[in-house]
Amino acid sequence: MVLGFFLGKAKWISEGTNKQLINILLMVAMPAALFGAFPQEFDREALNSFLMGLGGGTLVLLSLAVIGKLFFNKWTLPKAGRYARSESQFALIFNNAAFLGLPLVLTIFGQEAMMPYCGFIIPFNIALFGYGVYLMKGKFDGKMLVSTLLNPNIIAVMVGCALFVTSTGLPEIFNSTIGTVAQIMTPLSLICIGYMLSRAEIKKLIKKRRLFITAAVQLTVGPALTWVILWALGVPMEVRNILVLIQALPTATSLGLFAEKYGGDPVSASELVVISTIMSVVTLPVMLGLLLA
Repeated sequence: MVLGFFLGKAKWISEGTNKQLINILLMVAMPAALFGAFPQEFDREALNSFLMGLGGGTLVLLSLAVIGKLFFNKWTLPKAGRYARSESQFALIFNNAAFLGLPLVLTIFGQEAMMPYCGFIIPFNIALFGYGVYLMKGKFDGKMLVSTLLNPNIIAVMVGCALFVTSTGLPEIFNSTIGTVAQIMTPLSLICIGYMLSRAEIKKLIKKRRLFITAAVQLTVGPALTWVILWALGVPMEVRNILVLIQALPTATSLGLFAEKYGGDPVSASELVVISTIMSVVTLPVMLGLLLA
């Protein structure tokens, strides 16, 4: 991340280059990592972890959508417009589960943690490209639903799951290639985040109270609510810890991309991502220390 910060300051990475790198990460490296997470042979325990990630993630995302409506509406934010309220709701629901979550989950919990993560990423991507688009655009249609289901990450998980259930192994040359491509996810994602931080104008951000409130709610309420829901459901500690870590991550970098694509305010969205990322340096270890103890 520090490397990405200095590369940005030195202007060795441009805004256009960063967007291209993000597309490579989300459309190539991450699908490879998700596909490669599934074991070659069927295992009942691994399947249970996958299903718990799927069910727990769905319930958490639905709960955060409701909380978002309660926290960020025309009564709580009377001076903010529809887009500003939608931006805050988006930031609360969708964190950096794809961009930063995968390398952190893999590094902290190991390869076995990828099964519940793969389960979680299915409802996350469906919600992101469904409800997330609706928040930014104000409407949702059938074409968006089709494009959501055809997302490379969804396809990678579905194909990987099918091969896992049927114990259909691929030749080693394919597994080796997929594994090599997946390895770029961690370093390259952190370099891109470092670049984003290098573009931030801290003095201007300090005055934007709504963005700080949104980031604070997202970084604290999200993981705490996740812990409570999964604890009440009796989800095993190993899976609960993984989903709590994911929800303690900063706001999704896709917020800025969505705002730019669907006619929102990309500057405000990018500033919110930066604020959330900077604040997470403190809140992430604190929340994990409190909730995972």
